[in-house]
Amino acid sequence: MPHKSGFVNIIGNPNVGKSTIMNEMVGEKLSIITSKSQTTRHRIMGIVNTDDYQIVYSDTPGILKPSYKLQEKMMRFVGTAFEDADIILYITDVVETFDKNEQFIERLSKVNVPILLLVNKIDLSDQEKLEKLVDTWKQRLPDVEIIPICAIKKFNLDHVFNRIVDLLPEGEPFFPKDALTDKTERFFVSEIIREKILLYYRNEIPYSVEIEIEEFKDEEKILRIRAIIHVVRQSQKGILIGHKGESLKRVGTEARLDIEEFFGKKVFIEIFVKVSKDWRDKDRSLKGFGYN
Repeated sequence: MPHKSGFVNIIGNPNVGKSTIMNEMVGEKLSIITSKSQTTRHRIMGIVNTDDYQIVYSDTPGILKPSYKLQEKMMRFVGTAFEDADIILYITDVVETFDKNEQFIERLSKVNVPILLLVNKIDLSDQEKLEKLVDTWKQRLPDVEIIPICAIKKFNLDHVFNRIVDLLPEGEPFFPKDALTDKTERFFVSEIIREKILLYYRNEIPYSVEIEIEEFKDEEKILRIRAIIHVVRQSQKGILIGHKGESLKRVGTEARLDIEEFFGKKVFIEIFVKVSKDWRDKDRSLKGFGYN
């Protein structure tokens, strides 16, 4: 039996469950998950290996209309996902309207690779409404394969996985057999910290921060980390730190527990907050944070 290998790129609007699907497909929590939009900022790869195939999943930022350079960089990640895909998973759900991102839907209609359109959150609908929704998508994109799913309950995800394996092209592995992702350990530490900020802070705070891992020392019995949270304004620094440092301490504690679980060892973490004015619109800052 010939070996199969391919890129399966996950595209969709914010809050439709892309990251949940990515993590379930890979079997590891590689993409952070919150209810807020713009949770995913980078293109994150997760790799599944067997003797017969290698699947390289790619979770991209949610599609949006850019308001500053950071978001422009994020949308470039989405654009590259169209270019190198062997299979595209386009994620929608039962509450999303059809008028969102018409240009991306139009682009999907012209793609020359298999497309699986996953209609997520079907637990929020009924059979009649779901059938009407599927019919509407069939009219709009007649060549795609539509699969209703419920990612949070893992309904129909086995079927999605089997279809991906069926559609994979023949080819040799792109990555070593023991590879799980293309991202570094520092990247996942920064994402875990950012996830806590997304969860515990409101308004503009989560969208104004970026995490820099200044020190990452992997010693025999402990992992030592020093992280800097960059914010846009001085007032945001005060909010992040909180009264007597309690808010920042909570972020550090919750992040430490997740990092210990991720790496399987004890962690000592220090977190500081720094004002980096307008970092979201500065090319040099964005490049330093990995938005190339």
